[in-house]
Amino acid sequence: MITISLCMIVKNEADVLRRCLVSIADLMDEIIIVDTGSSDRTKEIAAEFTDQIYDYPWQDDFAAARNYAFSKASMDYIYSADADEVVDYFNHKRFLELKQALLPEIEIVQMHYITPPAFNTTANYQKEYRPKLYKRLREFVWVDAVHETIRLEPVVYDSDIEIKHLPKNLHSKRDFSIFRKVFQREGRLSEKLHAMFVKELFLSGTKEDFLEAADIFEATVKQADSSFDTKREAICAICHIYRETKKTDKFFAMAFKLMPDAMCAELCYEIGSYFMEQEDYEEAVLWFESAAHGMEAVIDVRRQGSLPLDALGRCYRNMAEQAQKDAPFEEEQIRFLIEKAKSYEEEAAAFQLPLS
Repeated sequence: MITISLCMIVKNEADVLRRCLVSIADLMDEIIIVDTGSSDRTKEIAAEFTDQIYDYPWQDDFAAARNYAFSKASMDYIYSADADEVVDYFNHKRFLELKQALLPEIEIVQMHYITPPAFNTTANYQKEYRPKLYKRLREFVWVDAVHETIRLEPVVYDSDIEIKHLPKNLHSKRDFSIFRKVFQREGRLSEKLHAMFVKELFLSGTKEDFLEAADIFEATVKQADSSFDTKREAICAICHIYRETKKTDKFFAMAFKLMPDAMCAELCYEIGSYFMEQEDYEEAVLWFESAAHGMEAVIDVRRQGSLPLDALGRCYRNMAEQAQKDAPFEEEQIRFLIEKAKSYEEEAAAFQLPLS
C-alpha cells in the first residue's frame, strides 16, 4: 500500500477546514498545513489533526506556497487539497481502494472535481478531471528497445473518485488582484493565466472588475506575439467594456477587428445586447440566434446557451408588446411572437452547464 502526504495551504478557513479534514484525514499518513496568515481559528482547528503546521508569508503567489508545502512532504505520494473540498462516504471508499491498489509506476492520479454552478468562477462545466495525487519522487525510465530515450511524459491515471468543491464564498476579488499584480510585474499574462482571467471575469466579474482590467486586454491586442486565441479573448472582453461604457464606435471597430475568423458566441451576444439596448429587437434577434445556435463559445458557454436564449425570449415579448400597441387587432402575429418567446424561455430554462 502506498503512503500519502496531505499538503494544504490555508488562510482564514475556520468555517470549512474541519469539514475537509474529517473527510480525508484517516486516508493520509501525514498532514502538512501551511498557513499564509490566518487571523481566525484555522491553525487551532488544524492542530486537532496534525502537528505539522507551518507559517509561510503570503507573496501573492499560490505556486510558491504550494511548492513550500510540497517540500515538507515525506511519503510516497502527495495529495493536494483545498480547505473547501469534501470527499463523501462513497468516494472515501474509492480513495481507500485506490490507495491499496495503486501501481508504483503511476505518477499522477486525476480525480473528478465537482463544483456547483453557483460557485463556478472559471469553468464552463460542473465536473472536470484535475490532477490531485502526485508521486513525490519521480523515477526516470528508459523506453524503446532501440534508439532508447528517457520517458518524459508522466504516467497519469484517471480515477473515478469525485471531489466536491463546496466553498463558503467566491474568491474572485482576491484572484483578480493577483492577476493584476502579475501583469504589473511582467507586462503581460501567460496564455494560461489570460484564459483563466477572462473566464473568471465573464463568469463572476462586475462592471468595475472589467473596467479595472481594460489595460490588460488592450495590451494583449497590441502585443504582436499574442496568439489568435488570446487576442480573441481580449477582444471579447474589450467589446463587453465598450458596450457597458457606451463607446459605440470603438465597440463595433473592436467587434469586427478579426472578422470573420474571430466571430464567436461571446461577440454575437455582445452585438445582440447592443441592439436590444437600442430597442432594435429584430436585429438583436439575428445576433442572439447566432450566439445560441450558430457559434461556439470560447470563454463562457452560457453565451451560447442560457443567456442568448433568455434574451431572445425578452426580445420576442418586447416585439409582442410593441405589436399590441401599434396593431392591436393583429392577434395572430401577436400570438406568434408570444409563442416564440415562450419557446426560447423554455429552452433557456432547460439549459445546463455540461457535466464535463
